[in-house]
Amino acid sequence: MKASIHPNYRTVVFHDTSADQYFLIGSTLQTDRTIEWKDGNTYPYATLDVSSASHPFFTGKQRVVDKEGRVANFNRRFGNFGKKS
Repeated sequence: MKASIHPNYRTVVFHDTSADQYFLIGSTLQTDRTIEWKDGNTYPYATLDVSSASHPFFTGKQRVVDKEGRVANFNRRFGNFGKKS
């Protein structure tokens, strides 16, 4: 690998503000803000609007889409397209 072309990979604290959860993850994100973590070390700090802690898909609060209605709508529009009798 060429020297001096890769971003600095370091541990960063991400804060999901909607769920008030903190994550300590390796990242190349550049930020000037820092925070002191539970272990006493100071890490770069970045805020997030959505993460796995607050996203409806991962929390199980996702609305169920009526798939049956979509199939019926497709069949109504295109009939039995592709089916062999």
